[in-house]
Amino acid sequence: MWVEEANNGKFKFCERYTDYMTGKLKRVSVTMDKNTPQTRKTAQKTLELKIQQAMKTAPNHQYTLKELIEEYRKDQKVTVKQSTYSRNYFACNAIMKMLGESTIVEHMTAKYVRSRFRDSGKENSTLNEHLTRFKALIRWGYSNDMLSDITFLDKIEPFKDVPHKQKIQDKYLESNELKALLNGMDHSLWRLCTEFMALSGLRVGELIALDRSDVDFKNKVIHVTKNYDYINQIVTSPKSFCSIRDVYMQEELENVCKQLNALMLRRRLMSNIGKPALFLFSRNGTYIHYYSYNKYLRENSKRVLGRAITPHALRHTHASLLLEQGISIDTISRRLGHENSKVTKEIYLHVTKKLTEKDNEQIAKVSIF
Repeated sequence: MWVEEANNGKFKFCERYTDYMTGKLKRVSVTMDKNTPQTRKTAQKTLELKIQQAMKTAPNHQYTLKELIEEYRKDQKVTVKQSTYSRNYFACNAIMKMLGESTIVEHMTAKYVRSRFRDSGKENSTLNEHLTRFKALIRWGYSNDMLSDITFLDKIEPFKDVPHKQKIQDKYLESNELKALLNGMDHSLWRLCTEFMALSGLRVGELIALDRSDVDFKNKVIHVTKNYDYINQIVTSPKSFCSIRDVYMQEELENVCKQLNALMLRRRLMSNIGKPALFLFSRNGTYIHYYSYNKYLRENSKRVLGRAITPHALRHTHASLLLEQGISIDTISRRLGHENSKVTKEIYLHVTKKLTEKDNEQIAKVSIF
């Protein structure tokens, strides 16, 4: 390290290192107000850190878990949606807590990861969620030349879990169950939202994000172009490219939309909040509250049907109602805004089986002789 005195009376502490990628000498520096033993010591540490940071491209740099996660987050910040970034951010925090942020990733073994995960005392289902994110993180590091060998991942099997295997029929409502649920709801807005999603197949975030201009009564379509991220309280692009779509308003859905319009007009006049651009809005003109609706839906479905459902179950309900009417699975997929859905196919098989059983019952009663 050497020192250069600047024209302004300050001191520039400099050091050279060989750049791994080019083989050329490069220089790092830091400026201090004084040139004393104490400032020289501080400058030396700062320069060493700068060189370490610059040398991370070298294959012999051994990343700690914290360093790897920091680089991973930088990439995620510009490549994934805010909601995904936030979810993965907290997942990585949990991983660092279990495995140790100073642990050198190249030194990890399958045995080490399994034991540290197990020692956390978490449920196996939760551990498997963390394991999925951990493997994605390590594979990202490998694909970005930060790790040289990740074969240990293949040795880490998911933790044995005894999941609550939810029956496919519990993931959606039969038409009679939907009617019973709606009749049991006394909150006008939440009842109409429930009916809207069962008749349209929109995700709850897509419904919350709708502007008045998106509900096109003239052409009888709902323009789905955005999604409300209720975790980060921001409007984002839809889940996928296929999610951008126009949903046709059949007569029942159109009537519900008109009722919601009338309800919002009353709310606007009573609350004196001007004319919000939103299709649905709270009493102060902002986005309706997802958590309030989710809580109301779960409590009322539990009371009326004996089981709690989520807003997403209404999307599955829409699929089942259309399937029962003979609508093709491809048409339903386009209306729901996805290319492929395991649950939709499961519902299709279940509904088809149910209809076949009904047909067989009718045929069994037929007597020719």
